[in-house]
Amino acid sequence: MGKKEIIDRIEYVVACVGAFAQRYGLSNSQAYAYLRRFTGIDFLLDCYTAEHTLSIDDAVSDLQLICRREGGKI
Repeated sequence: MGKKEIIDRIEYVVACVGAFAQRYGLSNSQAYAYLRRFTGIDFLLDCYTAEHTLSIDDAVSDLQLICRREGGKI
């Protein structure tokens, strides 16, 4: 993986965390902690190839579903 792809992935994760925080009324750090705890961050990184082709709103919805499956309450 090249430097550009790593930067792209980081920027994508940051954008998704921010959008998740905004949608659910959380701070960015709260959203990150929640997504980390309930495997949302892992999902974004593992499925980046497909997820980054969708809208951020779709990615946030996917994150909510993945985290619920792992025990999250949001």
